Amino acid sequence: MKIYTDGGARGNPGPAAIAVLIFDSEDKLLARQSEFIGTATNNVAEYRAVLKALKMAGKYGRGSVLCILDSQLVASQLSGSFKVKKRHLLELFRQVKDLERDFEKVEYRHVRREDRIIKLADGMLNEMLDKVGRR
Repeated sequence: MKIYTDGGARGNPGPAAIAVLIFDSEDKLLARQSEFIGTATNNVAEYRAVLKALKMAGKYGRGSVLCILDSQLVASQLSGSFKVKKRHLLELFRQVKDLERDFEKVEYRHVRREDRIIKLADGMLNEMLDKVGRR
């Protein structure tokens, strides 16, 4: 399975949203979702997107999962190449690690914002923030 996630905030912290796209091994779209998460920082939103994605992915299988995100910090922390220094991120990190146990294997890959699917996820979360901002 391939999971693309994005999280972002307008202001840091500010109104924040997440987006998740889940594909099977043959690149067929299984699920897509975006949601408003309240006030958060960009890094918290990125972690919350990964958490949501792993919870959703469990419905589609328990095999190998590749999580693709545009946050180099979060991808590196979850891969183990960067340490988590901020206490508020450490709790989210632990929650992700707990969810990883539900799968055979979980890998994280950082991609640039120009990635076609990441752009789609970014558009989804910005659409959600636009919608919330109009209330």
